[in-house]
Amino acid sequence: MSLNTAAETPAAPPDAWWRLYNDSRLDALVQQALQANRTLAAADANFAAARAVLSAVHAERYPSTSAMAGGLYGRDAATDEILELTGRPPQTFWLFEDIIQSAYEVDLFGRVHRAIEAANANADAVAAVRDGVRVVVAAETARAYAAVCALGEELNVAHRSLEVVSREADISVKRHEAGANSDFDVARAQALVAQVRSTIPALQGQRRAVLFELAALLGRTPAEAPNDLDTCITPPRLVALIPVGDGSQLIKRRPDVRQADRRLAAATAEIGVATADLYPTIRLVGLYGGAAVELSQLNTNVGRTWGVGPSISWSFPNMAAPRARVRQAKAVQAAALASFDSVVLAALKEIEQALALYGAALDNRQALGDAQEKIHEAYDMAHDQFLAGSVSNLDLLTTEQSLVAVDAAVASSDAALVQDQIAVFKALGGGWRDAPKSAP
Repeated sequence: MSLNTAAETPAAPPDAWWRLYNDSRLDALVQQALQANRTLAAADANFAAARAVLSAVHAERYPSTSAMAGGLYGRDAATDEILELTGRPPQTFWLFEDIIQSAYEVDLFGRVHRAIEAANANADAVAAVRDGVRVVVAAETARAYAAVCALGEELNVAHRSLEVVSREADISVKRHEAGANSDFDVARAQALVAQVRSTIPALQGQRRAVLFELAALLGRTPAEAPNDLDTCITPPRLVALIPVGDGSQLIKRRPDVRQADRRLAAATAEIGVATADLYPTIRLVGLYGGAAVELSQLNTNVGRTWGVGPSISWSFPNMAAPRARVRQAKAVQAAALASFDSVVLAALKEIEQALALYGAALDNRQALGDAQEKIHEAYDMAHDQFLAGSVSNLDLLTTEQSLVAVDAAVASSDAALVQDQIAVFKALGGGWRDAPKSAP
């Protein structure tokens, strides 16, 4: 990856990246979300299901055992054939059985081994999906919290601007009453007051909406939204450069890349499973029990039955279906490989885009800060000169409008800056290691 030395450092980023902001409320909210988020709970359940499937496939390494017991009244074809050969008529009778049978597949061609390998890789892929949800939950929680605080800052700026323009409007009214201003001057000043006041309800509505979004991330209803955040009027600030690490670290951190890698491994293992179907399946089979026409003879030497030996099954010579499955598995593996390459390229693109936007946001904030400092100086001079009668009401009004616009732009830039920071951390893929388990 390229490096913007004004915005980032090659140091390895911490997994719990939100702690870089040194904000205890943000830390607490992210921890709550990782424990209570419902989408994450569903991802945890899906992972548990994948682990159960893996356990079932692992069981194929060991002998399978079945037990059967019962009685059947009627005729048995094999017994009837024996009776006819000995000159006796077929008979209707009870047949009692109690048999334990065990079978073990001799994995000469790797079917079981490859099936376990594929199941392991699929379980790892599902785990990566869950980790990806953790990344999103952590980033979206931080983003919502930052938006609440940034909107608080914008509201604070709007109220301060309203105080400034209202004060100047009052001065214009008093000067008009003293005969120094025209009706037009008063109307323009009061129009600016109304314009600034109109921005406040929209910001308040946006803030409430973001609080409801944060409540959903925390697994709460809108009525349980964290309204104590209304006091936050300063978005979290990152005082140090963003640690981004290097490209190889990115590949290891991003759950979507790991998911694509595990899907590729599973598809590769499935080729081995399909290839094994081209060869015979060999099992060792053993049974022990009893079979008799009288219940009293079931467990005696008369009714004793047992056997042990190999069992071979093979679809031969028609191999069209197994060969088609091999071709299908190879095609799926090729698709998985292409998907892996695509995910890696997308990950690299996403982090570079996020860093580019963040660098631009830093430059924008710096320029706006300089403009804000100058416009405040200009306003102070214009206000004093207006009271002294050396500048017109129009000059003062124009300076007021610039002051309000720049202050609002600075607050908006602060909001955009923290959102771009969080986008960088999200692209880096942190937040899934050592995350607390979600509540069921």
